[in-house]
Amino acid sequence: MKSTSGNTGVQKKKMNGYVGFSNYPNQVHRRSVKRGFNFTLMVVGESGIGKSTLINTLFDTKIFPDREEMPPSAEPVKGVDVTSMSADIQESGVKLRLTVVDTPGFGDSINNEDAWQPILENIESRFDAYLAQENRVNRSKISDNRIDAVIYFIKPTGHCLRVIDIEFMKRLHTKVNLIPIVAKADTLTASELEQFKAKILADINYHGIQIFKP
Repeated sequence: MKSTSGNTGVQKKKMNGYVGFSNYPNQVHRRSVKRGFNFTLMVVGESGIGKSTLINTLFDTKIFPDREEMPPSAEPVKGVDVTSMSADIQESGVKLRLTVVDTPGFGDSINNEDAWQPILENIESRFDAYLAQENRVNRSKISDNRIDAVIYFIKPTGHCLRVIDIEFMKRLHTKVNLIPIVAKADTLTASELEQFKAKILADINYHGIQIFKP
């Protein structure tokens, strides 16, 4: 008795491209681009130093609202506050959920001793909240609002770093990606700016401050 093998109805599919594990990073990249990214940026500097202008220009989005003019009789804000604002940005098909954390009041007082303390506490509380989520049994929905980077605005004095600049960066450089920039650099000439940047880097190296380097 002969047995005949017929068509079992199984269709072979042709693979489009290589499917080995070395292709996994590409799959993760495509999935991430489709899902979008979250980025939390903190900006630190005294009032009127150009924080809102830089951020709005950098991301080509009006993240900071127009500043309201305070009447002369209004009392100045005492202490340092920490506020957040978010915006959804899309560029070349890539989605970004941007959160900007502002620190109004920093450096605005006559006595700026411990002005960095509320900022430091805010950064550490975000780490604690994330760690608490990581320790849960159900970790399917974890919200990560840790600070990805801090832009610190240095006043364009043309001299060396001020005490508040050094003390702030010394306390935060081991906890976040620290990016110091010269605020309103266009108020200095090209040679003045180069000399000022050299003095800043010399102070940073002298005090052992670690800044972000790409």
